[in-house]
Amino acid sequence: MEDKKSLMKEKIEILNRASKAYYQDAEEMMSNFEYDKLYDELAALEAETGMILAGSPTQNVGYEVLSDLPKERHPERMLSLDKTKDRQALAEWLAGQKGLLSWKLDGLTIVLTYEEGKLVKALTRGNGDVGEVITNNARVFANVPVEIPHKGRLVLRGEAVIKYSDFEKINASIGNADAKYKNPRNLCSGSVRQLNNRITAERNVNFFAFSLVEAAGVDFAGSRQKQMMWLCDQGFDVVEYRMVDAENVVDAVGYFEAAVADNDLPSDGLVLSLDDIDYSRSLGTTAKFPRDSIAFKWQDQVAETTLKEIEWSASRTGLINPVAIFEPVELEGTTVSRASVHNISVMRDLKLGLGDTITVYKANMIIPQIAENLTGSNDIEVPESCPVCGEKTTVKNDNGVETLYCTNEACLAKQIKRFTLFVSRDAMNIDGLSEATIEKLIAKGLIRELADLFALEQYREQITAMEGFGEKSFENLASSIEKARDTTPERLLYSLGIPGIGVANAKVIIKACGRKWDKAAALTREELIEIDGIGEIMADAYVSYFDDEAKRKEAEDVRAMVRLDETEEETADFLEGKTFVITGSLQHYENRDALKAEIQRAGGKVAGSVSAKTAYLINNDLQSTSGKNKKAKELGIPIIDEETIKTWIETGVIEDV
Repeated sequence: MEDKKSLMKEKIEILNRASKAYYQDAEEMMSNFEYDKLYDELAALEAETGMILAGSPTQNVGYEVLSDLPKERHPERMLSLDKTKDRQALAEWLAGQKGLLSWKLDGLTIVLTYEEGKLVKALTRGNGDVGEVITNNARVFANVPVEIPHKGRLVLRGEAVIKYSDFEKINASIGNADAKYKNPRNLCSGSVRQLNNRITAERNVNFFAFSLVEAAGVDFAGSRQKQMMWLCDQGFDVVEYRMVDAENVVDAVGYFEAAVADNDLPSDGLVLSLDDIDYSRSLGTTAKFPRDSIAFKWQDQVAETTLKEIEWSASRTGLINPVAIFEPVELEGTTVSRASVHNISVMRDLKLGLGDTITVYKANMIIPQIAENLTGSNDIEVPESCPVCGEKTTVKNDNGVETLYCTNEACLAKQIKRFTLFVSRDAMNIDGLSEATIEKLIAKGLIRELADLFALEQYREQITAMEGFGEKSFENLASSIEKARDTTPERLLYSLGIPGIGVANAKVIIKACGRKWDKAAALTREELIEIDGIGEIMADAYVSYFDDEAKRKEAEDVRAMVRLDETEEETADFLEGKTFVITGSLQHYENRDALKAEIQRAGGKVAGSVSAKTAYLINNDLQSTSGKNKKAKELGIPIIDEETIKTWIETGVIEDV
């Protein structure tokens, strides 16, 4: 079930990205045939699993603007947890019982209710007695299933959170420093409680289940762990946990502590809950706390160090932030040597100067911050030129907060998206280069054009010194870069980011050129328009790119760094324009994927479910009463067996059936 859920998530992400590109950005990531194929495969998985995830393009979201959020009282008061900072106290608290130790996520607690397999209500924790009804918003959370296999009543609790990576992207898109969000929790709280759920959807809120309240007709054999496993099977993401006892709970705390630095989910501690449900109920509650769970809070660790320099880091918005570089110190189990100072005002409030003695800590054990300056030299000069492009900078004052900006619209730091596309899976497919990492490399001046990404080995020392990027990460990146050198002309063309040239159009153009790169790079406007599917606007953008001396050099520099496979594929196109659906067991082919590959090689398409666009249904049991056979007969779609399609592929001839 988990594999199918992951597959559904992947298809939803691709389909939604393609839809956004087409309708909002006027770009085509894939052809209609490819989109329909993915859509049909997703619909088939949803029908098979009985699970529909939020954001699925098979659903009409129905964005709605409310005048207010109605209030509702919880059936029973939602209590807070008792807390401890003593690891050994957790072992004593277990008292011979087994427990589940998990992240204490720092977001907004939500109660979800399902009836007959559908999400019918979502309620915030509120003050513990009364919460706000946010059902319409919960339906657009990034990972909440709106339909589940279980048809009985289900009530569960979980935490709505916004990941650090999404939080940083949202803040990076806000030019006004004073308008930036303070932390992911505040952003999440506001996002979950929006009156317009379109805004909620855009914020990419995630939900992680941590407690099952009620599941009609399901026996969990008295185990909280089995409840969590069952919730996973229903399509929910559950908070990461480890089974513990008094002997290993302290070690388990150490495991989570070591994972804090890489955890993308905001967390302010851990939660330990007893596994035995019946025993938990027998303990009851105090006036404030349940007795079957306890929270573990991290102790803040502060270290003293010396400020070595201020590095000015340019971002895609033009904002240039000061970053403090200091003598390395150990904090929360990791070595820290840098911390963001956020803006000029914060830098001046701290009175920072080179050589100052400062104290640093990790907010929520993750984000390095300067606590105070013990010296106060206050001698840092604000740069008059951008560290990336060298053009003039300007200081802006928004409500008393001073920030530094680059005035050059063509500054490389403002072109992060082009680099992100270049390394993406359908382009050069370079793992290990996230948008945040690319931004750091540009800010440090290590990359200035696309081809520079293939020459990062010379900067090994600087990159491994970057926060969160050690030797192992660099080795993985170097390996991925070397692997990416072996590529195809269509990948190279798509990676350049030419307006309108998505994955599908890149394939069409390269195929028309016999898969020869030099020919593709020299196409005229007239030649492009003659290619099926390439219109005048797209042709103009294409020719304009290669006519631009700087852009042409960019493409040539990348071409010089890769090894292109320009071998022309031998394909028979006699199945072109025909969509097949494969069902049932096979005899001649190893599996469905093997038959699918043969059909695609002959120019055909393979979908996951029968629709009006299906040309043939392949099923060795022609008299089957399966749903696909019934649908094919209703639509008048021919049903053929494996022997028939095998003969067509071998002979290159479609015979009447």
